[in-house]
Amino acid sequence: MKSGFTSIIGRPNVGKSTLLNQILGQKIVIATDKAQTTRRRIKGILTTGEGQIVFIDTPGIHKPLNKLGEFLLDEAKISIPDADLILFLVDGTEPAGKGDKWIAQNLLQTGIPVIIVMNKVDKLKNLAKIEENLLSYKTLFDKNIPIIKISAKTGRNIDTLLKNIFKKLPEGKFLYPEETITEETMRNITEEIIREKILLNTTDEIPHSVAVKIENYIEQESMDKIYASIYCETKSQKGILIGKAGGMLKKIGTEARKELEEITEKKVYLELNVKIEKNWRKNQSALKNFGYEQEL
Repeated sequence: MKSGFTSIIGRPNVGKSTLLNQILGQKIVIATDKAQTTRRRIKGILTTGEGQIVFIDTPGIHKPLNKLGEFLLDEAKISIPDADLILFLVDGTEPAGKGDKWIAQNLLQTGIPVIIVMNKVDKLKNLAKIEENLLSYKTLFDKNIPIIKISAKTGRNIDTLLKNIFKKLPEGKFLYPEETITEETMRNITEEIIREKILLNTTDEIPHSVAVKIENYIEQESMDKIYASIYCETKSQKGILIGKAGGMLKKIGTEARKELEEITEKKVYLELNVKIEKNWRKNQSALKNFGYEQEL
């Protein structure tokens, strides 16, 4: 029986969260085309006849511009030392760039086994281009690193990836009960779903400047009552989030509520309020208040 931790590392927007959701066969992490969609380490647990893989989804690695950016980078870094295996997820439609090189040289020279996972290969029809990109990723490492081409979106070659992961993991007993899929609480899941709807419905600076906090979550037999605050940094951002006659806030709330009702399998009452917390991304105490503090 194989069992171990597998950290998913890569630049923003390479498909880390999409890959994890595809592997688990259900959505446990939000996924959009916006940078910084993932802000915390999130565990997703796959249990099969071969064993158990505890995946650690991490924020995309980029140069930090504020305290929040530093937190995101640290979240990715922290997931590496205790991993039994690292999946270095890259965008297979592009050759290796400066960001990939920095990750390979500064984070992945640890002795921990690495698999390079080339995502989005379904978007490229030119086989020569795929091979050219593949070679560019091989040159990032001195030693020979296995490379697997996949599509996280369609599920292409995911079975091959899982077989290779199990080969690299140590022998061991299950780390979690067989039925466990994630450690995330409904409060955490709710915050992330609300933030996802904001990311999908807004543009410009709004996605990066927003934090969501559950003020109260009341579980009842027939209905959950949820009271949440959306924090932004400026008055103009607040206006965009509320929208004309409250239209944007209503749209975000309706979309979030419907998804939460599917998850909880009961009615959900969701109340959203928008508040201003100036420069919260640069403020350590505000970051802590919104749950962006390291849990070692």
